[in-house]
Amino acid sequence: MRAIDATRLYFDRAADRIDLSENMRQLLLTAKREISVQIAVELDNGEIATFIGYRVQHDDARGPMKGGLRYHPEVDLGEVRSLAALMTWKTAVVDIPFGGAKGGIAVDPAKLSPREMERITRKFIDGIHDVIGPDVDIPAPDMGTNAEVMAWIMNQYQKYHGFNPGVVTGKPVELHGIPGREEATGRGVGHLAFKLMSRLGRKAQQTRVALQGFGNVGSHAAKFLSEAEFKVVAVSDVSGGYYRPEGLDIPKMLQYAREHQSSLQGYTEAERISNEQLLELDVELLVPAALGGVITAQNAPRVKAPVIIEAANQPVWPDADHIFDQQGTVVLPDILANAGGVTVSYFEWVQNRQHYQWGLNRVRQELDRVLSDSFERVWTVASERKVSLRTAAYILGIGRVGRATILGGIT
Repeated sequence: MRAIDATRLYFDRAADRIDLSENMRQLLLTAKREISVQIAVELDNGEIATFIGYRVQHDDARGPMKGGLRYHPEVDLGEVRSLAALMTWKTAVVDIPFGGAKGGIAVDPAKLSPREMERITRKFIDGIHDVIGPDVDIPAPDMGTNAEVMAWIMNQYQKYHGFNPGVVTGKPVELHGIPGREEATGRGVGHLAFKLMSRLGRKAQQTRVALQGFGNVGSHAAKFLSEAEFKVVAVSDVSGGYYRPEGLDIPKMLQYAREHQSSLQGYTEAERISNEQLLELDVELLVPAALGGVITAQNAPRVKAPVIIEAANQPVWPDADHIFDQQGTVVLPDILANAGGVTVSYFEWVQNRQHYQWGLNRVRQELDRVLSDSFERVWTVASERKVSLRTAAYILGIGRVGRATILGGIT
């Protein structure tokens, strides 16, 4: 199944519940603008290479469009369309005044030098600078990009439009970024895990956690969960899985990853398992925090965890989600579970517009407040309408975007 098909299916499930008309569905699903840019650059060896960059601007009914920029060899227009739509519903679920967008370049960062990455980034901004901006569309880091890439974008944009740090978020703190942005998505996952397990009557100390992914999101989620006294028994990265039934030493693993170029390769204080085996462990909480589409109809029947929190984008395909609905597995959907990143991006944008620096404590307090309020609203909708948390989140998001669209007028 393609990512865009999964997004449409989840949308339709919620739209059916609120009797959304076919005309309104088409309006809300159709992207406002789609851009493809040819990026021709000279590589360090003197060769000319050509890449394709995409920016899909899905909806701006509730405010400027917002979404990450990913560098990955498998980036294509269909994936970017799907992720842009997800951002529209995500910003609406947490009720921040943004719409949805997404961008990407079909390139493998591992095969590029930093100078080549910079040239590609600047050339891409040359092609889209007139359709982004702090009041139009605000990129942010995603898979394969980071704060340094955002700094290049800000610098290239200001060559055309003058100083305006609000054009991107996720920038280095020293260059008008905000403290707490790097940890935001993982911290949000951990905070929502605590809220959800409490609602389900489960105590942190009695909750075993398997976490797929130990990158930026997974590592910060593992840190938060460990500090909250959850028993993290398994984590994984591209080198495979690491399992210890009595609980992993997360601080030691974080230190090991820092000392080994963000990799757990060679870590010996845990049993080695595969990423596939990790998904099927006997735990109370499963957190897929790596790639999308890792839980399908084929492996869903073998997933033992009664609770799943989607830290990654679309890790559970709809056919698997249907199985979980039938067997009573609770799934906290990505459009709420990983919304911590875009929420703190909003704080950074506000800080840039105010030209006033926020402190880390204020960022964390505001993040926890926004996510707590959003979780309670989604939980209430799910309880009142007797639907899954995913359908409840989509009902909430679609309703807010739909009302903003109608109130703003269609001319």
